[in-house]
Amino acid sequence: MRPRGEEYRQRSETRRAEARAVTTRTFIMQEQEQQTDTLRLSGDLSIPKGAEGLVLFAHGSGSSRHSPRNTAVARAFQQAGLGTFLIDLLTEDEETIDSRTRDLRFDIPMLAGRVAGAISWLKRREEARSLRVGLFGSSTGAAAALVAAARHPDEVAAVVSRGGRPDLADDHLAEVRAPTLLIVGERDEPVIRMNREAAGAMQCENELTIVPGASHLFEEPGTLDQVADLARDWFSRHLQNGSRDR
Repeated sequence: MRPRGEEYRQRSETRRAEARAVTTRTFIMQEQEQQTDTLRLSGDLSIPKGAEGLVLFAHGSGSSRHSPRNTAVARAFQQAGLGTFLIDLLTEDEETIDSRTRDLRFDIPMLAGRVAGAISWLKRREEARSLRVGLFGSSTGAAAALVAAARHPDEVAAVVSRGGRPDLADDHLAEVRAPTLLIVGERDEPVIRMNREAAGAMQCENELTIVPGASHLFEEPGTLDQVADLARDWFSRHLQNGSRDR
């Protein structure tokens, strides 16, 4: 009889191998304000065999889908049997503009519309349409994720914010129905205050977790691993056994 530890190790190795198969997709969506224009955004979609849910990443200020922090967390999700979709919320031209003006990263309604568009794109994919969707947002991307969750309550099953600005979701906070986990570093005092106020404005199931010794970017040894563990457990709890009927 094989020891449980050996079975767990082999299962983890199998999932790691399955998670390596990441496909880069270009998805097309309509701009809400200009229905005649199309918007092309890129994303990395990975769905492990037997996935129990799918997490869409909405990164924040000045980041991208190639961020080492986001890709590290995504790998942890994939190894736990969760699909991941890392997307860029701005086009390359917009990224260039935003690097100078820093305006687009704070356009929460626009970013939320793009998160919603990415969810709609996923629901048209054969390999993804049956999976419940969670949103993982950081910085201003967390606000965009919460606004999208408030606007599309039937499409979003859970939300996790990492070092986020949920306060920027404003009045939409009270409309969020998806269970929401807010993760903040202990040394990120201004953002802790913002997250506490946001949690108080929410009426859904929510939890604020402060990671000891962590700053805003969770660069201290072991702190990002704690974020990945907390988020993985939250999504696994709220996305599992929730596949949609085709």
